[in-house]
Amino acid sequence: MKNVTVIGIQGVPAQYGGFESLVENLIGENRSEDIRYTVFCSGKDMKQRLPEYKGAMLKYVPLRANGVQSIPYDMISFLRTPKDTDVILVLGVSGCLILPLFRLFCRKKLIINIDGLEHRREKWGRAAKAFLKFSERMAIRYADVIISDNKGIQDYVREEYGRESVLIAYGGDHAIKEISPEKETEVLKKYGLKSDGYAVTVCRIEPENNCHLTLEAFSRSDRELVFIGNWSKSAYGQELKEKYSSFPNLHILDPIYDIDTLYALRKNAWTYVHGHSAGGTNPSLVEAMFFGKPILAYDVVYNRETTEGKAEYWHTSDELLKLVSDNSHDAAVLSSIANEKYTWKRIACQYENLY
Repeated sequence: MKNVTVIGIQGVPAQYGGFESLVENLIGENRSEDIRYTVFCSGKDMKQRLPEYKGAMLKYVPLRANGVQSIPYDMISFLRTPKDTDVILVLGVSGCLILPLFRLFCRKKLIINIDGLEHRREKWGRAAKAFLKFSERMAIRYADVIISDNKGIQDYVREEYGRESVLIAYGGDHAIKEISPEKETEVLKKYGLKSDGYAVTVCRIEPENNCHLTLEAFSRSDRELVFIGNWSKSAYGQELKEKYSSFPNLHILDPIYDIDTLYALRKNAWTYVHGHSAGGTNPSLVEAMFFGKPILAYDVVYNRETTEGKAEYWHTSDELLKLVSDNSHDAAVLSSIANEKYTWKRIACQYENLY
């Protein structure tokens, strides 16, 4: 039996977020029988404090897993790592500044997924970016194994630090969940939509996800857009919602956690719009690929790598508007890529091979 401790997520059961979905699928039906997980969870964020979930032992830290509190949250998790742990899997670099000290008394195998170059995100100020860059440097220096979720990130680690990393993306087949035609009809009716009559976007409402460009393009189109995100979490989101809510073709929706509803909205859309410009392999993009719909993605190396250059790409609202006006996009190959590269069974096997 190999004991693996997971540090850096909000918790399971997964609610929202790529790392949470990753852990949900690592500890679930894809797990090998000879691996036992301990997962650190936020005592502030998780509504239920389950002692165990899908066979994994859950431990709680009385802090939030996001924002400034993520730093002490991760550090406390490191210090509370069970003694019988064989492998520590760290997701993100927030608390990695503790590693020089931690390595003095703990030599367990340390595997770190450095996520999507957090220090480059626009939402952080200069001091926060400097801190995150330092934490990233500590992660790269002290990790036994580094995981990059995208070839663009892998290239960055090699060029910036001279170290090789293992390329493992995210799975997305959990988004495919058959529901009854009656349920699909119910969802479409609830939001006043017609099958194949709208585009859909699901993301956190942040500047680097180019929500403003997506809304600007569709505000000048007669095509409908369903835009799902956490609008109330920032002034950026609140301002966009206020500016564009009056447009009849724009359905600006708060986060939707019900899997059946999300499935119905994605399945019946004619295209998926992906505006992320930062990070690596984005979970929502991988999930969208399984639906076999055309994808209109922001033109950065990460999105091109994920879709193997088979999506449609844009930089400006004018370019996106032009793509929205064109109905000739082919998407069959995207579903094939997803089923070959981004199933959770494959991803879980890749992680377990590192333990």
